[in-house]
Amino acid sequence: MNFNRVVIKVGSALVAPDAKGCSGKYLLAIARFITQCHQAGKEVILVSSGSVAAGRKLIQHGSPVPSIPTKQAMAAVGQMQMMANWQRFFDVPCSQLLITHGDLKDRQRYINIKNTLRILLENHVIPVVNENDTVATDELKVGDNDNLAALVALVSEADRLLILSDVDGVFDKDPRSHDDANMLPEITAITPQIYAMAGGTKNHLATGGMQTKIQAAEKAVENGIDTYIINGTKSDVFEQLLKGENPGTHFIASQGVTKARKHWLKHTLKSDGQVLVDLGAVNAVSEKGASLLPSGILEVLGEFVAGASLEIVNADSGEVIAKGICQYGHRDLQQIKGQKSDQIYQLLGFCPSKVVIHRDDMVVLTKTAN
Repeated sequence: MNFNRVVIKVGSALVAPDAKGCSGKYLLAIARFITQCHQAGKEVILVSSGSVAAGRKLIQHGSPVPSIPTKQAMAAVGQMQMMANWQRFFDVPCSQLLITHGDLKDRQRYINIKNTLRILLENHVIPVVNENDTVATDELKVGDNDNLAALVALVSEADRLLILSDVDGVFDKDPRSHDDANMLPEITAITPQIYAMAGGTKNHLATGGMQTKIQAAEKAVENGIDTYIINGTKSDVFEQLLKGENPGTHFIASQGVTKARKHWLKHTLKSDGQVLVDLGAVNAVSEKGASLLPSGILEVLGEFVAGASLEIVNADSGEVIAKGICQYGHRDLQQIKGQKSDQIYQLLGFCPSKVVIHRDDMVVLTKTAN
């Protein structure tokens, strides 16, 4: 298993295969695979569909196609069922994260999600992510958990995305109506022709289909994350994954996730301000690969919010030595600059992070410490 952190998206067809509530029919094999990943020192984030299907039998609806409010009610009760179902398969604790597109677009909430996932993984807790269907409006919805999984992979800096469904992978034509359909084991470029091979979903309780899976793969591979579409109804596919084999369709990333992220930080993300730092911080950041602490900051330039991109500047030479995503807005940073991390709570009344810029959210531009 040549990955360190993986996001596993599990579709409704696996969580509630008969649309009458949660089932362990397919989840047992998935949970066993996750446990084996943990035993190998890998980190796993689950993005689980199925809350609407799980709550379907508990909400009166009287229609084969439930209304939006009815689906939201199903999701509200189904979330509890789904989480209880997942937890029973693990000896380690699970946690629930319900998010919307609005959470991912807002810089403060984005960095809060990022920090939460980081701390959960550090404490060996399995994050189980789902879209917040009970409150999300159309403008705030991601729309399907395939694309949500890709966004979670980006936020969490995963290096692998596994999309598990009841299909083997991407075929050159619909295998449900063509006996001569061939599965594509590898896709190196996502072209209009690839999208043309995909059809929509025929499950009225699901929001995705092959098109959304390809969209998710496109988001992921553009950011260096290798992506697989795999049939989660077949337990032997997990044995193949553990052996490093490809049991489905592999979307190959053109560059590594670290390189892609560093390129994004360096070239794409616009800087919103600067922090001038002392020589101790310059050496820690540029030579030791350390996070930036408030104690090393001498001056804060610009107005920005938490989640903004900042340049880290050597106060003596004026040289920009690094660039990264800041955990604090400019007003809070002005109050904690030059102070020890242990004093942040006393000064602000809260402490979202003991570092100003985490080393994982930073790209070093120069190794020169003078």
